[in-house]
Amino acid sequence: MKLRTLLLTATALTGFAHIAAAGDLSFTAVAAPTEDAIKRSVVATASAMMDGVEVPLAYHVIARSGDVHGEGTFAQMIDRDGKPLMAGDATKISNSADFTSLLPVGGKLFSITHFEDNPAGMYLSELAQDADGNLSMTSTKPLSFAGLGGLWLPCAGSVSPWNTHLGSEEYPDDARAFEAAATVDALSDDAIGMAPYFGLDAASMTVDAFKAAYNPYNYGFVNEISVAETGDATIVKHYAMGRVAVELPWVMPDQKTVYITDDGSNTGLFMFHADTAGDLTAGNLYAAKWVQTSDVNGGAANLEWVDLGHADQASVQAGMEKGVSFSDMFEVAEFNADGSCPEGFASSNAGGAAECLKIKAGMEMLASRLETRRVASMMGATTEFRKMEGLAFSPEKNALFLAMSEVSKGMMDADEKADKGGRNDVRVPKNACGVVYELALDAAFKATTMTGLIAGKPMEYGADSPYAGGTCDIDGIANPDNLSFIPGYNTLLIGEDTGSGHQNDAVWAMDLAKGDLVRIMTTPYGSEATSVDWYSNVNGHAYLMTVVQHPYGESDQDKLQDPMDARAYVGYLGPFPAVK
Repeated sequence: MKLRTLLLTATALTGFAHIAAAGDLSFTAVAAPTEDAIKRSVVATASAMMDGVEVPLAYHVIARSGDVHGEGTFAQMIDRDGKPLMAGDATKISNSADFTSLLPVGGKLFSITHFEDNPAGMYLSELAQDADGNLSMTSTKPLSFAGLGGLWLPCAGSVSPWNTHLGSEEYPDDARAFEAAATVDALSDDAIGMAPYFGLDAASMTVDAFKAAYNPYNYGFVNEISVAETGDATIVKHYAMGRVAVELPWVMPDQKTVYITDDGSNTGLFMFHADTAGDLTAGNLYAAKWVQTSDVNGGAANLEWVDLGHADQASVQAGMEKGVSFSDMFEVAEFNADGSCPEGFASSNAGGAAECLKIKAGMEMLASRLETRRVASMMGATTEFRKMEGLAFSPEKNALFLAMSEVSKGMMDADEKADKGGRNDVRVPKNACGVVYELALDAAFKATTMTGLIAGKPMEYGADSPYAGGTCDIDGIANPDNLSFIPGYNTLLIGEDTGSGHQNDAVWAMDLAKGDLVRIMTTPYGSEATSVDWYSNVNGHAYLMTVVQHPYGESDQDKLQDPMDARAYVGYLGPFPAVK
């Protein structure tokens, strides 16, 4: 019989592994896949013990890419006019589902899924929930970003305390390079990828036609989607929160303080403080400075916060509508022979590009929000982080957890390229398997220290091993990405986005009291375990949402036997009893 992707549970794989916390929680552990059939499957823990009560569990699929629900085709990408984008002779169906929220609104339950593509997409779906807590999709429809220039590479996300979907836009285009591009060939591949969204043919368009349609300053922001019980959605991109490679925003319990992670190389950590609780349209933006205290286990540091100033939505938007460009905001100079910048200029190593820059008079606010990472670097904040990913918050510890998928480049000591133009703040050994950090917070939710909590362990497996080719310890984390936290049980959830580290990405549960790590899920070849997000109480039930992104898409493409197996999964582990 031809093998297709299976949904399995790990009933007989291992015994219980204990996770003790404030409450008592333990999961049936899942073994690392060794057989081909398992490596093609979504494998999930079969049960958990919660406060002495056994809870049967399974991974439930709500939708897969291309499924039809109601009048909508889930994951079908659309252009600026709402027409389906094409991939050859067929409509483009995305297999890159990422963050998926659960939003109870009135008497209905909605879910929003964004797709990490370029052009990107976002779908609003209505779900049914039965008496046992099982979820199913009843309808789905695309959301239009036409009035905002489109949507660019959304990755992780979160649900705000006021029940809105907070999304992201990763890896925005370099506006300086875009402005200088005189031919289509000089444009970035990601920029050219947006051409179909505007109805342009990338093979025949002129650079002038593309520049008339596309503006790099439209992308790189936190986006917020509010849903009414009617199913109508309101979309805002929050320009006052700054423009970086937003992995995700996380709103703290005061509903004013928001942490923003910045993915890629030579990136920063940002904190926004809103003027008004529950309103992200105006506030002060800060960037972290790492003051190192240790280089062990990923390093540790005291955190100082560099003030990038205040801004509001209307003021930033007004500048964008006037067509502000990089050269409108900055002067550029060459480095002196000794590596310093000329008088009046400040150095930046943001994004790995060493530059001497000066902000033009009167452009300080716009520069801080449209070239946030560059300005942060110029002002002395640390822009040396490599592969900053997910965030999670523990209310019991008043601590944040931050995943660094890979520790390398600017985070290493005196990297010749990555540290040029910077201050070499981070000086830790390379760890290609990644680190999860703990950030201690003060009473105002300001992070004061950042310390390595758990690190992946580099490993080489021989050709005779069932884990041959793996480069990270199979019983530890590899390239941590999505994080979540189960309040009341002191349990941190860690999702992986790994290529060679582990052949099959895993989701882990970590007992923060004991440090025990238990594998609770694995995904098929070449996929990422993303949108690992815990929901404590959705109409009397708890869920661990988990999306399986791009099966066979990141590695092991040669193992795909049926194109249908490459479709993304949107689903959840559960249902659990509600956690109060």
